[in-house]
Amino acid sequence: MRNYIFELPFEVRDYECDLQGIVNNAVYQNYFEHTRHKFLLSKNISFSELHKKGIDAVVVKVEISFKHSLLPDTPFISKLSLKKEGVRYVFHQALFSIDNQTLFASARTETVILNQGKLGFTPELDAIVQEAETLS
Repeated sequence: MRNYIFELPFEVRDYECDLQGIVNNAVYQNYFEHTRHKFLLSKNISFSELHKKGIDAVVVKVEISFKHSLLPDTPFISKLSLKKEGVRYVFHQALFSIDNQTLFASARTETVILNQGKLGFTPELDAIVQEAETLS
């Protein structure tokens, strides 16, 4: 079992569902992205503030595995862990039922940092990765 370092509650909204009455596959990526943004904000890291400094976090790869369909009005929890692999910051995420008994989907999202348009790093994210690794 993965050691997640952040959780965010959600509830499926009707308009996120397709004709089959389940959450459309593209919506899952929105859940994962919103969780990453809220996680970083909880660590006092703002994408807009980083951008003003010429630092941009860019998603370079996303892999999502769908396990069980989310249905309208279903409450769930989005969980996140973070590692660094070379120049990539890798977010492992999962969507679980409130009781943690059902895994709806999991994702691996790889990001890189562009500093003034060039591949680089940011001390802010490196500090969070170090903190996450000590919790693992």
